[in-house]
Amino acid sequence: MTQTATEFPPEQHWREALAEGRFLLQRDPVDGEYYFPPRLASPGGGLLEWVEAAGLGTVYSTTVVRVRPPAEPYNVALIDLAEGARLMSRVEGIAAQDVTIGMPVRARITEQDGGPVLVFHPA
Repeated sequence: MTQTATEFPPEQHWREALAEGRFLLQRDPVDGEYYFPPRLASPGGGLLEWVEAAGLGTVYSTTVVRVRPPAEPYNVALIDLAEGARLMSRVEGIAAQDVTIGMPVRARITEQDGGPVLVFHPA
């Protein structure tokens, strides 16, 4: 089911969907372009619809964030989604330094600090 972006504030709608276990993206119904982060309208001013994301992507860029022990280092990665949008997240399930550019990944919704977070795992 699709919904227009104006039914709820876009960021709120996206976060509520994550809380329900759904990863949504916005798409322009005219040209088929996908957008992230959530927004009220396309760059051309048209309404956007919400659609389920495939959840597949590729690591475009990654960096390791080293923190004071005993905390483990973690990565911050830019992920190119199969739909064409790019977002920032992290890749879990492997050591931070083992995340590589070009690595295929799959989205997963997890909990952090009492709320849903979108992360990725090697595909």
